[in-house]
Amino acid sequence: MTSWLLLALSLVGLALTANAYQPPQWGFTSPLAFFPGWLVSELPVHTIVGQAVVTAVLVPLGALDHAAGWVGLALCIVSWLGLGGLVVQAGRAGGVLEAALDDGLGPAWREQRDRRLSSAGARVIDRAQLVVPFVMRDRRVEKLRNVDYWGDGRRAHRLDIYRPREDCRDAPVLVYIHGGGWVIGDKREQGLPMMLYLAAQGWVCVTINYRLSPRATWPDHLVDCKRAVAWVRENIAGYGGNPGFVAVSGGSAGGHLAAMVGLTPGLDRFQPDFEGRDTSVDACIPFYGIYDFTGTGTLRDWGFAWFIGRTVLKKKMRDHPEAFRDASPMAHIGPGAPPFMVVHGANDSLAPVAQARGFVAGLRDVCKQPVVYAELPGAQHAFEVFRSIRTAHAVAAVTDFLAWVRATRADQERPAESRAGTG
Repeated sequence: MTSWLLLALSLVGLALTANAYQPPQWGFTSPLAFFPGWLVSELPVHTIVGQAVVTAVLVPLGALDHAAGWVGLALCIVSWLGLGGLVVQAGRAGGVLEAALDDGLGPAWREQRDRRLSSAGARVIDRAQLVVPFVMRDRRVEKLRNVDYWGDGRRAHRLDIYRPREDCRDAPVLVYIHGGGWVIGDKREQGLPMMLYLAAQGWVCVTINYRLSPRATWPDHLVDCKRAVAWVRENIAGYGGNPGFVAVSGGSAGGHLAAMVGLTPGLDRFQPDFEGRDTSVDACIPFYGIYDFTGTGTLRDWGFAWFIGRTVLKKKMRDHPEAFRDASPMAHIGPGAPPFMVVHGANDSLAPVAQARGFVAGLRDVCKQPVVYAELPGAQHAFEVFRSIRTAHAVAAVTDFLAWVRATRADQERPAESRAGTG
């Protein structure tokens, strides 16, 4: 029995490794492939150790007494070699991101960035943190919890602030928007490796909650995000931040919302009861976002339009195509967009990489500001939620992008009309 058990487990391990390299990209199999592909591709060393421990337990129990066990052991070794290749692939993300910055900002960006705010000489993640990737602490960073940005006392309208524990004055600001398919998620759960590192480097980072579907109906989600940006512009100085420089980022649904915030400053229909307040941002960094609600790539295959229509917009696309278009960042691209850095995984099973490619092409066609695009080989959806090798490279690159934007921005206070997209 132990021989057959080892064989069965080795087949499962080999399938997990294969899925990390090439997850299916069709139909309902795409979402199903996400979770195992996500963990294995970001934690290959942990996966090797786990499989090796199981093998070491089964071998003394007689797993190699029959041919099935030897076949299982051989398949385990093949799987471990494949997992080792994933480690190498993750390490190469640094080169991909550097090349993306070179392409989007020009080869002189390293000298132009504000080195005090950059990743130069400051390790993003050390080896001890890679061993325990889900532990999110940094003694250099202070966290202020549950600040009410709306004034109504609702949990959905609260934010957390991460800032340097010492000497926090006039710091540039990043607003982070969590993902979760517009229906789940919380400000405490995502973007933490990036925010902790940025705060340790001298940034003030603000992570927000917003109303979620199905109770909330679009554009409630965006209205809340823009209300939070307006609050930051008006109040962050009291927390050590500089309201003259505010960037926005987010992952998945948060990437979609971050892009919408960046492209629709001052748009009245998305700012009910606070028209005229400053909701502009100085840079936008969406991770693995959805940029076209009308459907691109596999979105149609696994019922994305049905899900969005039933749960978020509360409308059918065949009856209200204009509503789906208006909720899409692609529809709001204009020459006044801020600098963008779009980051996406080539193996994303939930948000097709074709979405990011099309969005970046649209930005580059009309935007006057730089657009950086990094497509990371082997990366799944939500790859930077916890600490990993690939996360470290992505965080360092985003830090350098923001340090470049901060240093090279020509005017500290631009007129509101120059910030607006097409709407």
